[in-house]
Amino acid sequence: MAESDSLSPPIVRRISTPVQVGSVMLGGGAPIVVQSMTNTDTEDASATAQQIIELAQSGSELVRITVNTEQAAQQVAFIRDKVREAGYSVPIVGDFHYNGHRLLQVYPECAKSLDKYRINPGNVGYGEKRDIQFTQMIEVALKYDKPVRIGVNWGSLDQDLSSREMDKNAQSAHPRSAAEVLQETLVLSALLSAELAEKIGLPASKIVLSCKVSRVQDLIAIHRSLASRCSYAIHLGLTEAGMGTKGIVATTAALAVLLQEGIGDTIRASLTPEPGGDRNREVIVCQQILQALGLRAFMPSVSACPGCGRTTSSYFQELAKQVEAYIAQRMPTWSQHYHGVENLSLAVMGCIVNGPGESKHANLGISLPGTGEHPIAPVFADGRKVATLRGDNIVQQFQHIVEEYVVSHYDAKR
Repeated sequence: MAESDSLSPPIVRRISTPVQVGSVMLGGGAPIVVQSMTNTDTEDASATAQQIIELAQSGSELVRITVNTEQAAQQVAFIRDKVREAGYSVPIVGDFHYNGHRLLQVYPECAKSLDKYRINPGNVGYGEKRDIQFTQMIEVALKYDKPVRIGVNWGSLDQDLSSREMDKNAQSAHPRSAAEVLQETLVLSALLSAELAEKIGLPASKIVLSCKVSRVQDLIAIHRSLASRCSYAIHLGLTEAGMGTKGIVATTAALAVLLQEGIGDTIRASLTPEPGGDRNREVIVCQQILQALGLRAFMPSVSACPGCGRTTSSYFQELAKQVEAYIAQRMPTWSQHYHGVENLSLAVMGCIVNGPGESKHANLGISLPGTGEHPIAPVFADGRKVATLRGDNIVQQFQHIVEEYVVSHYDAKR
């Protein structure tokens, strides 16, 4: 099997306690898992099942659904069955707020059908009811052998704990800033809730923690602290990241720093979709973050020249687009027949300045002629020049070379 040479040092990951979620392993050194969440009304079981299937098809390895009403809870088993009948084993996670303790107890088929529960300690109950209702949810998890994500969110933080931490800080000889107290309260909420869950009987191998905020620097600081103080598996996500470029950039900035430091066992990009937009985009963004960091590979990568005054023709842009489309078209077949083809790297370059050199760093690269250059396109395979393309059908010639490379360099699956 071919692999791209890399001079980059490997990322040293924090090894957390492994957690089995359905067919997927989180933590313990397992590959970082991509997850997503539906935005359908869970009471509409058919639409929710269809969106889970679409998210799984795009590569989501966990899918979370809202379970907020009795009608939604009653549909969970049907949703699970529809997804499984379609041939998808993606674990389904139930997201509970306010009334989860009651829904899980009253609707046992819902509790049994889900692969994991998400509990928010900030709204599981208030005052004396908090620990009682939290305990009820953990006891259901124990009864049905389900893991739990204790997901703290700064938009719904435990107000009793927050007030205590603020009062303690005010009395300190060296008080911290309000932001620092908020960060500490989020971490404490997660850790204290996990401690309570273990006292009730839930083992660490059934616990995942997260602390969601919408500011990049806060997310980084909080998870550095959380990771240094426990060995639980950690879910990363910038909550309410936003729409479009802003949401993608903010999510990438936050997650990339933490992942580079070895923190994080599962991730989600909480992007606001455009009206009528594709929910699958959050999955693709997560995959691209992990692939860019060299932590996982999902799809052959294409490096392409950005263009400049030396590349006044748009031909190399068209070629790059056609090559990416060809890969997307062929990948379902390649992935069924060849081991490791997702690691394939290609380069489509626009002129002689960096074209040949960049092409040599990829498994396959083509350097197109820039403005005023000879109308030829050298092709390189693993650093060696293997062909020179000319004429009007360079795209088809290069695609043929790519196909031959895949067949000859990647082991066939049996």
